[in-house]
Amino acid sequence: MDIFGVLQMLGGLCLFLFGMETMGDGLTRTSGNKLEKILGSLTSSVPRGVLLGCAVTAVIQSSSATTVMLVGFVNSGIMRLSQAIPVIMGANIGTTATAWLLSLTSIDGNSFFIQMLKPMSFSPILAAIAIGFMMFTKNEKKHNIGMILIGFAVLMYGMDIMSSAVEPLKDVPEFVNILTMFSNPVLGVLAGAFFTAAIQSSSASVGILQALCMTGSVTYGAAIPIIMGQNIGTCITAILSAIGANKSAKRVAAVHLSFNIIGTVIFLAGFYSGNAILQFDFLGNRVNPANIAIIHSIFNITSTLLLLPFCKQLEKLANFLVKDVPEKKMQDETLQLLDERFLETPSIAAGQCRKVADKMANLSRDCVFRAMELIGNYTDSAAEYVSILESKIDRYEDALGAYIVRLEQEELNQSDSRLLNLILHSIGDLERISDHAKNISETASEMDRKNVRFSEAAQEEISVYMDAVREIVNMATDAFIRLDMELAGSVEPLEEVIDTINAEVKDRHIARLRKGTCTIELGFMLSDLSTNLERVADHCSNLAVCTIETQKNEFDMHKYLKTVKKYDTDHFKERERFYEKKYALPQTVEEADVAGAIL
Repeated sequence: MDIFGVLQMLGGLCLFLFGMETMGDGLTRTSGNKLEKILGSLTSSVPRGVLLGCAVTAVIQSSSATTVMLVGFVNSGIMRLSQAIPVIMGANIGTTATAWLLSLTSIDGNSFFIQMLKPMSFSPILAAIAIGFMMFTKNEKKHNIGMILIGFAVLMYGMDIMSSAVEPLKDVPEFVNILTMFSNPVLGVLAGAFFTAAIQSSSASVGILQALCMTGSVTYGAAIPIIMGQNIGTCITAILSAIGANKSAKRVAAVHLSFNIIGTVIFLAGFYSGNAILQFDFLGNRVNPANIAIIHSIFNITSTLLLLPFCKQLEKLANFLVKDVPEKKMQDETLQLLDERFLETPSIAAGQCRKVADKMANLSRDCVFRAMELIGNYTDSAAEYVSILESKIDRYEDALGAYIVRLEQEELNQSDSRLLNLILHSIGDLERISDHAKNISETASEMDRKNVRFSEAAQEEISVYMDAVREIVNMATDAFIRLDMELAGSVEPLEEVIDTINAEVKDRHIARLRKGTCTIELGFMLSDLSTNLERVADHCSNLAVCTIETQKNEFDMHKYLKTVKKYDTDHFKERERFYEKKYALPQTVEEADVAGAIL
């Protein structure tokens, strides 16, 4: 092989790896956060775990990626080690799908139908369809399908170029001698393991082996141990991913490695023991890409069937290999969901952000509700709890903001991008709600410390005020969590009513000051309390508007508020009148006297 042949082989290899990566990305983006729902579904069913692992890996074309996701799930506490083991086994079976696709290159025949089954015949058609989807449509789903098709076409072209480039090697004695050397099981396993570890993909290394088969120089005796080694080498990705993770996640990588090593040892021991007795004649025969796919499938299916009954023993082995050591526990387990490993699979990472944001919304709700309960019913422990919640919400905002900024550097589908946009715009309002809750708690603390209370009239007004705030907080957070557009649309009318209540409460306080029935000191406290309640309602309004606008793929808060009040007058006014009636402040003495006189 001359320098040009080497360049051709390298070019083919690059196209092959690029096509595989592009096809995998397209499949992952098409599946969206369905992967999270599939892999994250906790089940004690071992067969179901195997099927899930097989299906997911067949979709994303990478057992390494599946195992890395499992490391992240176990590290986050979403999945237990015992649940991850059958998924790992299934992933090894699912990864054989790529080999079967590539085996199409060995199809031979002269009929039109057979010729069309060859990748080099139908790949240009797929590429043309892909270009049409990617260049002439803005539909995200079609664009992702285009990525899958163009990735497959490039993959097959790369495979064909590699096969053509290495074909002259069949006449090179040195090359044939090297392949013959790999007939030694130990050398073959080591070669397959090291090469796969270098490119971190067993699917890619099997594909390259299939390309070498086209030279007619690869025998069964060389191919079998190389394939065994490829399964061991692919574990390097999970091992690297487990660095810095907790012991449970490290045990996932240990299970993956031990499963493949044990499976390889058992398979080779059985195979070569049989060869010693029966003297298999086919070991010297040449293999083609289809034969490679068959060997790869038989090995992985056999290993899974043999070791499936020993899941508990594999778990014990992993526990033995990765000892229990004291670990520094994170302050909040929810934040463990924001695992860096998920950044490699943006759809799953976006789903994790959703979970943390929902938790943050519920914490903000709990924080402000607990704070309002302190008015007239103050305890130090309850106030301390509000402070703890507020600090926790601050951490959530920082962690989510930093994680989303990193995640947005990845390629996201439209749905995930819209979701992250919503979360990023909302976490500030959720955090500010907790800040105002803490301010309310501090007002309650001051009242308790000075042993002062609001007048009966003021307390009744504040009670109505807080009831209205409770409802708007419930509506806004529920609308955010459920993405309920209708519920979000009911927030702004109530916010308008709360603004009116706030102004009325302050006006009534001034009237009481003039009469001398209220002190200036209590007036400051009531003003602080009233202002913080009104600010909570403002942030709830922001949260609701953000929910509506991001779902419409727009974001102009002021334009929305102006539009809804100007053009949706009937519905808006109807809801506003409903809340005015529901949260009407108690009549003052003067109002009661006037009403009595009229009657």
